[in-house]
Amino acid sequence: MQNFLSLLPWSALLAGGVALMAAMLLVATQHQHGHFSMDSTLGVQKFHIHPTTRVGGAAIALGVLAGYALAHPSRQSLLGPLLLAGSPAFVFGLLEDLTKRVSVRTRLLATMACGVLGFGITGLSITDANLPGLDWLLGITVVSVAFTAFAVGGVANAINIIDGFNGLAAGTVIIILTSFGFMATALGDADLAYTSLILAGAVLGFALVNWPLGKIFLGDGGAYFVGFAVAWLAVLLLARHPEVSAWAPMLACGYPVLEVFFSIARRRRRKLSPGDADRLHLHSLVKRRVVRALLPRASNLLRNSVTGALMWTAAFLPAIIAVNLPTHTPALVLGFAVCALLYSVVYARLTQFRWCFKAATLAAKTSAA
Repeated sequence: MQNFLSLLPWSALLAGGVALMAAMLLVATQHQHGHFSMDSTLGVQKFHIHPTTRVGGAAIALGVLAGYALAHPSRQSLLGPLLLAGSPAFVFGLLEDLTKRVSVRTRLLATMACGVLGFGITGLSITDANLPGLDWLLGITVVSVAFTAFAVGGVANAINIIDGFNGLAAGTVIIILTSFGFMATALGDADLAYTSLILAGAVLGFALVNWPLGKIFLGDGGAYFVGFAVAWLAVLLLARHPEVSAWAPMLACGYPVLEVFFSIARRRRRKLSPGDADRLHLHSLVKRRVVRALLPRASNLLRNSVTGALMWTAAFLPAIIAVNLPTHTPALVLGFAVCALLYSVVYARLTQFRWCFKAATLAAKTSAA
């Protein structure tokens, strides 16, 4: 850990400082742009009680740009393509933040296009998934690029899904980026470690305004952009270090990835579209069933922030396993299975009020506030 922290560059500090100042400026001027940028309190997945500006992604993007400007050329060669390839995710997400008219499908396609654009710029894609049969298919370029686009879009969408409470998405992304930094440091890849730090610094700058007071939200632009950044760092890690198992970065992203898998299964079971909104995500249930019981007299703001902090624990366990076993595929697969089982057990306890292994959603019980 000391070796990793010793890498802390001025570019990461600048990224964090610029993101922090930009977020504070957006809050201070929200009366001027709030007509477009405010997130209303109306909606199935809205938990805040006051309209709040949701363009925090702009602050993060500015922070990363500042970090890029000060970074060493070898790190700029990693950050530059990431910024360029990630622009469709950020732009289409930000358009949704401002207009509220960009469909989920359009945003998902935009993030998948980022993966294709990343390949076009760098020539990199996922060529090894450590799965028999699939690895052979990934040897075909068009399949490899399509798989990379799918994976990138999936991770970006996963980060957007967990963006529900103050600090939840930002804290989770910082944990994931830090785990990538630790892995890169252990592999002797200082450039990739620095790049992870610059991105983490920008997200941290935003997070200081987002948590615990909830003065600004990440928004779709921010969620999709940092989601793509996380996914592309995973692609870089695998491309630069073939000895690393593809399961390592996936496990580092374990919490948001599992949230997507379980959300799709839940909605299909309830005969809903995978894109339909609901209040049955794990973080929603933790607030309603755990935080409300622990803090019965607390304000909604405090409950939202406590929920976000509690959910960071869901991101820590898979990230720790990935950092310690990055080249051991069987152990990583087992770790992913254990994390999935823990998710299922906790979800079942919160929905069925008993300890079991089936994460079924009982509509009659989960409909209660």
